[in-house]
Amino acid sequence: MNLFVFGLGFSARHFAERERARFQAVRATVTEPERAKSLAAETGFALRAFGPDADDPRIAGELADTDVLLISAPPGRDGDTVLARYRDAIAGSRIRWIGYLSTIGVYGDHGGAWIDETTPATPKSARSRGRLEVENAWLALGAETGKAVQVFRLSGIYGPGRNPIVKLRDGRTQRIVKPGQVFNRIHVDDIATTLTASIERPRGGAVYNVTDDEPAPPQTVTEHAAALTGLPLPPEIDFETAELSPMARSFYGENKRVRNRLIREELGVQLAYPTYREGLAALVADARS
Repeated sequence: MNLFVFGLGFSARHFAERERARFQAVRATVTEPERAKSLAAETGFALRAFGPDADDPRIAGELADTDVLLISAPPGRDGDTVLARYRDAIAGSRIRWIGYLSTIGVYGDHGGAWIDETTPATPKSARSRGRLEVENAWLALGAETGKAVQVFRLSGIYGPGRNPIVKLRDGRTQRIVKPGQVFNRIHVDDIATTLTASIERPRGGAVYNVTDDEPAPPQTVTEHAAALTGLPLPPEIDFETAELSPMARSFYGENKRVRNRLIREELGVQLAYPTYREGLAALVADARS
């Protein structure tokens, strides 16, 4: 069984490295040729350059030799670049499982209410509207070809090297307070567990929320990370006066509590890190954190 990954980012790389023994070959893309060379040496995967300004000629042939396809590359300005260039190659291949990594941002704002996969997607931002369009395009490909296409809507991703502890240590975090605001999170290892469970139990057209059990205010998570590590806690900053990029500020414009019942009941997933407390405790014990 061979794996091809479009966009070997944080989550996809963790999955591919953790599950490499499952696959005879792992091939993946990054956007720059030089990055492809360095990452190939680092991971042992076959890396190809693919993006707005790159398209390795080997990709089409490798897709024909692929069984499991994971799409982690974000949409371009004109939609999904993977579908634009390789839709026919994928449709005519032997690929049996396709996973598209999306975001819970497609649900938009729900005023802090609980939501699940039956909640209509009403994205607010142009970025999230683009994500939803690409989700639908992949699901349509699955419906047309009979291939099992699954969409995974991820909450805030963290793990080794990318977490509140690192930000505290590097002095890169703010303790922003917006009353009533909560976010869900998901440890990268639980994402990998969910993808593996889906490969073993494919269901074409499935949409899954991949998230933890306990949405929490961001300042609470920062405070817990500081308490675990003894690192200095930054002062509270009111959201209204905080210096944030437009993208960061847009995240605070959406407030919801996301349920993960479907991955547990349908895929049998048991989260290793059901809340930020277990996740941060494990990272404290991990030298890579």
